Amino acid sequence: MRLPTWIRQHLAALRALLVFTALLGLAYPVAVFAVAQLPGLKDRADGSPVRADGRLVGSSSIGQSFTGGDGRPLRRYFQSRPSNAGDGYDPTSTSASNLGPEDVVDKLPDPELVAGGKEDGNARQSLLTQVCARSRAVGELEGVDGSRPFCTPGGVGAVLAVFGPRAKDGTVPHPTRVVSLNEQDGVVKVPFVAAYRGVNVELARYGEDYARGLVVPVRGNASARPAVPADAVTASGSGLDPHISPEYARLQAKRVAQARGVTPAQVEALVKRHETGRALGFMGEPAVNVLRLNLALDAKYPARD
Repeated sequence: MRLPTWIRQHLAALRALLVFTALLGLAYPVAVFAVAQLPGLKDRADGSPVRADGRLVGSSSIGQSFTGGDGRPLRRYFQSRPSNAGDGYDPTSTSASNLGPEDVVDKLPDPELVAGGKEDGNARQSLLTQVCARSRAVGELEGVDGSRPFCTPGGVGAVLAVFGPRAKDGTVPHPTRVVSLNEQDGVVKVPFVAAYRGVNVELARYGEDYARGLVVPVRGNASARPAVPADAVTASGSGLDPHISPEYARLQAKRVAQARGVTPAQVEALVKRHETGRALGFMGEPAVNVLRLNLALDAKYPARD
C-alpha cells in the first residue's frame, strides 16, 4: 500500500535528520576529539597549558599581564603587548578595538563627573591617543624616549580643529580659530603648540561642538623610528597574543636585568634562546613568548625580592 505523499515527505525528513545527527552530532565530534589526542596535537588541543613546580601558571597560546596588585608593571618581568580583550587578556572576551588609523579625536570626559571621582562612560580615547599614552608610559618605564609622531608631550593625539574659510582643495589657508581637540581645558594648562598659522591655539572645552573645523594632525619633531616599537603600543586582533617582538623584548632587558641583579647581556642571551623564527621560514615575524621567557627568568635568575 502506497503511503500518502505528505507522510513520505515527513519520513524522508526524519531519515535525513537521523543521518546528519549521527554524522555531524556524533561521528564528526568523536573523530575531531580522536585526532586531537594524537602526539604533537594533544597539548595544543588541551589549551597549551604551562606548569611551573607542578602548578598551572598559564597557557603558551594565551597572553597575560605581569602586573602587581596596583596594576603597575612588575619591573622584574617582561611585559606583554596591550590587550583589548575585556579588562585585558580575558579569553572569554577576545576582541580588538575595531578602531582604524583615522580615529584621532577623543571624546572628552565630563569634568564634573571626574571631579566627583566618577567615570564618564561616554568618554573615549581615540586610537591615536591610546598609542600616544602607551608609548609615553613604556618610555617612562624603560627609560627611553617615548615620543612618537602626531603625539603631544603629554601623551595624547596632537590634533587641531582649524576653523575658517575653506579653499578649493579643502584646506584652511587663513584660520580664524584653532582648537587642540584632545587637550581638555582644566586638565592641560597650555596646548602642545602655542599658535597655528598666526592664530593662538585654544584648549578644548567639554560639550563644545568642533565638527565644523578641519581636523589637522600635527606631526611634530619626533623621530620617524620611535624608540618604543609598534607592538608595545598596539593590541593584537584577538587581544590574546602571547608574544612580543624581539625588539620589544630587548628594550625591556635592561630593566629586567637591573631588577634581578644580573647584567643586560645575560638577560638578552635568554631572550635570544626563546626567540622563534617565522613559521615555515617565511610566514609571520620572529617573536618571543612572554610567559615562557618569564618562567625561564625565574628559573635561571630568581628575583631578589
